[in-house]
Amino acid sequence: MKIAEALQIVSRTHPGMVRAHNEDSIGVEAMCGLVVLADGMGGYNAGEVASGIAVSVMATEIAQRLQHANPIDLDAASHEELAVALLRANIQKANTSIFHASQSQPQYAGMGTTIVAGLFYDNRVAVGHVGDSRMYRLRDEKLAAVTRDHSLLQEQIDSGMISVEDARFSKNKNLVTRAVGVDAQVIPEIHVHEVRVGDIYLLCSDGLNDMVTDQDIEAVLYSMQGNLPLAAEQLIQMANDNGGRDNVSVMLVKVLGDFSEPRNWRTKLLDWFKK
Repeated sequence: MKIAEALQIVSRTHPGMVRAHNEDSIGVEAMCGLVVLADGMGGYNAGEVASGIAVSVMATEIAQRLQHANPIDLDAASHEELAVALLRANIQKANTSIFHASQSQPQYAGMGTTIVAGLFYDNRVAVGHVGDSRMYRLRDEKLAAVTRDHSLLQEQIDSGMISVEDARFSKNKNLVTRAVGVDAQVIPEIHVHEVRVGDIYLLCSDGLNDMVTDQDIEAVLYSMQGNLPLAAEQLIQMANDNGGRDNVSVMLVKVLGDFSEPRNWRTKLLDWFKK
């Protein structure tokens, strides 16, 4: 099954109940299985500019690169290397673009953005992220975090200084330890995961998970998995009903079918000799 047919993708974004404008940006390239979400930071409209640059660079560059790559010519290992390399290289490219803009234009000084991106291919997803925008996965009725925040609060949780329960009320929620565009170089965290038919992947800005508990997110995704647009709208409504203190963005990806790539003749021949 082609990737665009195997994945149902729904995205929604809202400024929230407090902010005057929306500094989140989202991008979808369905034909190549790419979803990207960025949460900008900076004065005036700088955060919006930073997140917009990040999403534009990622979507444009990766889509163009994959148009010239024939997956049939790649074995599983090479395909994974390509996916990981594309995420790493283009997060850095976005970082360079934002950093240069902030250095050359005073109104954008110090701007940056978080980012989380999923590149689906060959029944897998390569996930790259910087900052505290997240990816979750609903599988077998259970919600699990796919990413781990790059934040002071997460470091405090990991060191035992604060419990997960108390972390929800911490004043350090929004202090990220990595961001795209703040420094000349950035180190994204990238991992590859196998996907299954029926999985639902959620990408979100912290405007969702700061306002809505993981348990409530799980309940919505499980109960509304047959209607993803309604699920996305419900999650945003819940965040706003709980205060909506930040912009809130939601991207949902449901795996409808198998999208494995046919393996090339070299791989098949090697497998035959291994028998």
